[in-house]
Amino acid sequence: MKRTKIIDVLKSTEYGKEVCIKGWVRTHRSSKAVDFIALNDGSTIKNVQVVVDPAKFDEELLKQMTTGSCICAVGTLVESQGAGQTSEIQATALELYGGCDNNYPMQKKGQSFEVMRKNAHMRLRTNTFGAVMRIRHNMAMAIHTYFHEHGFYYFHTPLITASDCEGAGNMFQVTTKNLYDLKKDEEGKIIYDDDFFGEQTSLTVSGQLEGELGATALGAIYTFGPTFRAENSNTPRHLAEFWMVEPEVAFIDQEELMDLEEDFIKYCVRWALDNCKDDLEFLNKMIDKTLIERLESTVKSEFVRLTYTEGINILQEAIKNGKKFEFPCNWGDDLASEHERYLVEEHFKKPVIMTDYPRAFKSFYMKQNEPVSSATAPVDSVDGASIGYKGSVAPGPTMQGTDVLFPQIGEIIGGSVREESYDKLMSEIKRRQMDMTHLWWYIDTRRWGSCPHAGFGLGFERLILFVTGMQNIRDVIPFPRTPKSAEF
Repeated sequence: MKRTKIIDVLKSTEYGKEVCIKGWVRTHRSSKAVDFIALNDGSTIKNVQVVVDPAKFDEELLKQMTTGSCICAVGTLVESQGAGQTSEIQATALELYGGCDNNYPMQKKGQSFEVMRKNAHMRLRTNTFGAVMRIRHNMAMAIHTYFHEHGFYYFHTPLITASDCEGAGNMFQVTTKNLYDLKKDEEGKIIYDDDFFGEQTSLTVSGQLEGELGATALGAIYTFGPTFRAENSNTPRHLAEFWMVEPEVAFIDQEELMDLEEDFIKYCVRWALDNCKDDLEFLNKMIDKTLIERLESTVKSEFVRLTYTEGINILQEAIKNGKKFEFPCNWGDDLASEHERYLVEEHFKKPVIMTDYPRAFKSFYMKQNEPVSSATAPVDSVDGASIGYKGSVAPGPTMQGTDVLFPQIGEIIGGSVREESYDKLMSEIKRRQMDMTHLWWYIDTRRWGSCPHAGFGLGFERLILFVTGMQNIRDVIPFPRTPKSAEF
């Protein structure tokens, strides 16, 4: 008999019809008169109740249908007499596919998230992780749909690269060399001539640089794929392997970029509200009781647009009024998550797009703002560019960055207008004393047919954190990769 998914069984009102369902036992309550088996197949957060007359089935078979076991049930769809469900199945046939012994780690009693991370191969069968993974799927569908509807092309950038987009150097090397017998030159540096690619290569931290090439040919592209960072960080906001969404668009300026960022992320949140109702209601009840309210508020809110300088002034004013921060927040400091969350959760109580950051901690490819003419503006000690800040001496001009800050998360999007001028880009590369060996092709885009363009990167797992209300990024990806952990 053909199987019917549980999500379709629960929607059906064809009472009296015989159906076949297959799934995993959530609970099994037994008595002399009747057994109740709650069955779930992953198609919905909701279980279907299978009502069993124990007199009609083998006692040993029923004993084996414990929590976690996989079974097939055939029976008659009837209107449920119990509260909280519309339909149930009166079983006429049962088959055990796979049983579970008493050591099954995902028992009915609740487990901590730490215990479930140690059993990541089994945690996907729980209600919480089933809900998170269905929402993750829906967010991926929302992303592809949004960009397709807005004329973007899905552009595949390489996972193996010889360049470092971020310039941080925290990259996983890719090699076929014998690590026990490495050839080195007179200075002790590894020789890569005999390696697979003939040079040092790594797993990418971003597809942005290649994405810019796509945008300068196709007009608007987006990447959506795994990225890697060998950063020894054990915070609840970082992974070694994570997914990034990176659109790049030709012929847009900073204002248009912010419009795109806000519209895109609202579209994704609205998609979740429209398509993940049952899962969100479950997570709202079990994980974060303000989740749905926060999601709806995000869609309705007009994001605050705030310069870095204005943000620093707000934070310093908060400190004067008694607010305590762990990290400093003077002009020129890179804002910590606690600063970002204060702005969005306590001060504005809505998402913020922060712009115009100091050059000191932003990437070389960002477009610099033009110097501000002001007699009171301090002069940068490095290149003499005035920036119009009326505070302590600032470490350089500002860049046209556009970071989106969200409640509970902090930075969820990092974007910027890219520097299209060959001379200005080269000047910044030289100022930073960067190695141009592996950037020649990127620089060529500024030599031949350069154009104004901009883009951003969205951390996919951070989006899932926000939409699900989960607190640790390791709980929104099926198999997290973190320092000293690459199991499953």
